[in-house]
Amino acid sequence: MIQGPLAGRYSAVASMVMFSLIPYLALSAALGPLTPIVSQQLHMSAQTFSLGTGLANAAYALGTVLAVQFAQHLPQRRMLLAYAVVLVIGSVATAAAPNGTIFIVGHILQGLCTSLMLIAAVPPLAIGYPANKLRDTAVIMNMCIFGAVSLGPLLGGLQAQSHAWRPLFWAIAAVSVVALVLVVLTFEDAPPANLDSPKDYAAIALASVGCLAAFFGASELTTHSLGSSISVIPLLVGLALIIALVVYQFRSPRPLLTVRTMITSSIPVAGIAVALFAAAASVSATVLTVGALQATTSPLRIGVLYLPELGGAIVSALALGAVVRRRAIHFLPLVGMAVLAGGILVFRVSVPSSTAATLIGSGLTGLGLGATVAPALFVAGFSLPSANLQRVFAIVELFRAVAAFMIAPIFVHVAVTARGGLDAGTATALWIGLGLAIAGALVGVGIYAASGARPQTPDLDRFLAGLEPAWESPVLFARWRRRPTITVNHD
Repeated sequence: MIQGPLAGRYSAVASMVMFSLIPYLALSAALGPLTPIVSQQLHMSAQTFSLGTGLANAAYALGTVLAVQFAQHLPQRRMLLAYAVVLVIGSVATAAAPNGTIFIVGHILQGLCTSLMLIAAVPPLAIGYPANKLRDTAVIMNMCIFGAVSLGPLLGGLQAQSHAWRPLFWAIAAVSVVALVLVVLTFEDAPPANLDSPKDYAAIALASVGCLAAFFGASELTTHSLGSSISVIPLLVGLALIIALVVYQFRSPRPLLTVRTMITSSIPVAGIAVALFAAAASVSATVLTVGALQATTSPLRIGVLYLPELGGAIVSALALGAVVRRRAIHFLPLVGMAVLAGGILVFRVSVPSSTAATLIGSGLTGLGLGATVAPALFVAGFSLPSANLQRVFAIVELFRAVAAFMIAPIFVHVAVTARGGLDAGTATALWIGLGLAIAGALVGVGIYAASGARPQTPDLDRFLAGLEPAWESPVLFARWRRRPTITVNHD
């Protein structure tokens, strides 16, 4: 078996995961203040730039499904190497782009390869090492996703202050090169996961067209109304196709994604629901409040004001690491939703927020979001055998991407087009975000109560053995059924 000199070393593999995920996720949050600069220098309209970022986000969502399909039939570590190479190509193309077309193509490659690498690299890091390493993996994953995103506004503000954007993009390209080097150094050839599994072209088609249509429709809201056919028709068709993907996978005798198990078992459904509501609610707390400040505050100052989000993400990552092997992991997402709701309330006191309110609100938002999505993902993952972890991560990330990246343009459009102006529209959207945070907490608790699910300490040794979940998850709404409660373990 071909192996790199650092193959099997946890610290090296963990570093590879971090350098693979951080570039695109940090960049996605840094683009806001850089949009006018990039658009002007590359001669793109605001609509064209919005379309480019929308397609990149669509590629990120689609990549979660493609990664699972590729892993079944192709050597997994060789594919990871290919993803890293394409990520470098996309990052260099974006940084050196002479025009808008090259910039958009490169950014789409960045989005696609980031999710491909997430699904290919994170599950092996989580289940390929002893249980005592899972705490470190949980902290790393939370920091890669939410720490990188929370650092974005400061990075974007620093570049916007100097009226430049290429230095940041070249730095991102350099990080991508480091990721590629680490992929090579940690290379450990692995066979396909299951050559006997079907090639599910229908699932790929539904995911591809659904994501592209939905994100295209959302991106068109930059210059079109929500009732415009060019916005609403692709948006609704895309969402319908994503729902059709879930139904198709549920009914399929040999599904690509573990949909049937996840949506008929109580704890995974509760975890996914909390993650979706948190991702959607956080949009109003960050994207819209930043927009409300832009008229009177410099990009650099905004980045500094939202730096407490990074502190909150760090604290929540450490909290997840502390409870990932304990019964308390069931309660962390609920606490996170309460903190997220508190952050939204602080932002809602006045729009635009004062300096103190922004600092407090951003810190609570970072803490709340980091304490909900990643913990909910692990709660869902522990409910199935670890052999299914890659598919679980794919489903959760697909749904999270739709909830976070696609809802943001809709919220922004509602705020910008509100009768009372941007501040009034932002205030209304914050109420919606608060409602989503509260609803997410209630839905999670309600599913546990209606299903007879109870917080349990995960049996990680049994989970890492690959054939059984870490705990028992009752059938969804088992207490409402006439038949006795049964436990769903795997497909």
